[in-house]
Amino acid sequence: MWIWICGPYAGDGADRGQRAANLRVLNEAALQVFAMGHTPLIGANMALPMIEAAGLDDASHGIRLPLSLALLERCDACLRLGGASAGSDKEVARFEARGLPGYRSVDAIPAAH
Repeated sequence: MWIWICGPYAGDGADRGQRAANLRVLNEAALQVFAMGHTPLIGANMALPMIEAAGLDDASHGIRLPLSLALLERCDACLRLGGASAGSDKEVARFEARGLPGYRSVDAIPAAH
């Protein structure tokens, strides 16, 4: 499965160091999902190079959230990590509206066949 991984990134005024720590958590989960035989996808990893090229702050939602919402439409399931995140809540709502699986931990994801 292609699994969308989301969780807090820039919410609640996270500074650059906290955003980096949040992304590290997402990437560590992505590595576990990949080891299970799935293809993980994280919106920030797709958007940050474009945001940098545009000379914008990495907390900017102008590119990150719209790109994330478009990309997640290609995924088969969602893994929601961490605490409060309005953006992640919007992403999860998209999966729920489509009747696709949503997981709250890596352990809940079935291994790929």
